[in-house]
Amino acid sequence: MSEQELTRKSVEYRRKILKYIYEAKAGHTGGSLSCIDILNVLYNHTLNVDPQQFGSPDRDRYIQSKGHTVEALYVVLASRGFFPESDLETLCKYKSHYIGHPTRKVHGVEQNTGALGHGLPISVGTAIAGKLDGKDYRVFTLLGDGELPEGSNWEAALTAAHYKLDNLCAILDKNNLQITGSTESVCNTDPVDKKLEAFGWSVRHVDGHDIGQLKEALDAVPFEKGKPSFIIAHTVKGKGISYMENQLKWHHGVPDPAQYELAMSELADPEAAI
Repeated sequence: MSEQELTRKSVEYRRKILKYIYEAKAGHTGGSLSCIDILNVLYNHTLNVDPQQFGSPDRDRYIQSKGHTVEALYVVLASRGFFPESDLETLCKYKSHYIGHPTRKVHGVEQNTGALGHGLPISVGTAIAGKLDGKDYRVFTLLGDGELPEGSNWEAALTAAHYKLDNLCAILDKNNLQITGSTESVCNTDPVDKKLEAFGWSVRHVDGHDIGQLKEALDAVPFEKGKPSFIIAHTVKGKGISYMENQLKWHHGVPDPAQYELAMSELADPEAAI
């Protein structure tokens, strides 16, 4: 897809995230809107994945560590043909596989996640397996800045650098808000770049809503031979909806009918939204 096509696709995805969260009356709206541009570029530009051959041992792996923003992942997987989009009408409904965190019962999901701090360790293990098996696949994982203080992340970061996992790329959705407040006030992990560099990672910063910057950074992976890559994507929680942006209450807020109509009207014209 061209950069312009990808940008339009992000607008479409935002509309669908809102639609399914509104209809389900549950979901993590703000974080899904902050990470959707990242997932868009990953699945429509970067990843070597095929819904018809998802079991291929040579496929790239994507593991969503910040599993609570699964709505973003679901709409992208549906768009790529992993399952019919109509399945999402059952989101958070009784006996539906489309629950509030990723599960392998959904076609296209690599790992069950949601307990914060698990995605990076799983990704490290998967990357080590790739090296041992002589495979060329790459492993990508998306972290939330609210989960970064989990100790398992830092153990995994040390391990990734120790084993020179240049087939691993971690992306941080740095929107600076978590469920109980700002990341700075709850448990400050800055400067993330200096810490990861000290551990032995190669780090780059991007605007997490700039399609061109995301493409450029992901195309450059690995940034350095023999080092895992870390992308700090600076994002806005609730991006694209004026009254949701940078508002803590939208971590898992569900719009009421009036709010929903306003949000959809703001995304009604893709060109204007762009």
